[in-house]
Amino acid sequence: MDGNLFIRPTDDQWTPTDPGVRRRVLAHDDQLMIVEFAFEKDAVGKLHNHPHIQASYVAAGRFEVTIAGVTEVLSKGQSFIVPSNAVHGVRALEPGLLVDSFTPARRDFLGPVS
Repeated sequence: MDGNLFIRPTDDQWTPTDPGVRRRVLAHDDQLMIVEFAFEKDAVGKLHNHPHIQASYVAAGRFEVTIAGVTEVLSKGQSFIVPSNAVHGVRALEPGLLVDSFTPARRDFLGPVS
């Protein structure tokens, strides 16, 4: 173990992504990652896919979530799973927060490897 068992994220760790969207990696190792995404109203997490399995929790707000061509509205306390390589995206119907977990970890979220 590398000693990173307890993580206390700070406000300076947010990274802008799409317009009105920002993310902050909360915790990770090679096999698992937890990431927070904050959305302004009407912000869009554009349709995309990746090989990672993703599980997401709606911590605040309401989102229109599309996975593999199926769209549903989810609100605080609800969750969704994105299978590997499924095309998916979200639109914030109000300001909101998603907490996503990925397996394996999204190395692309960690910046260049030194």
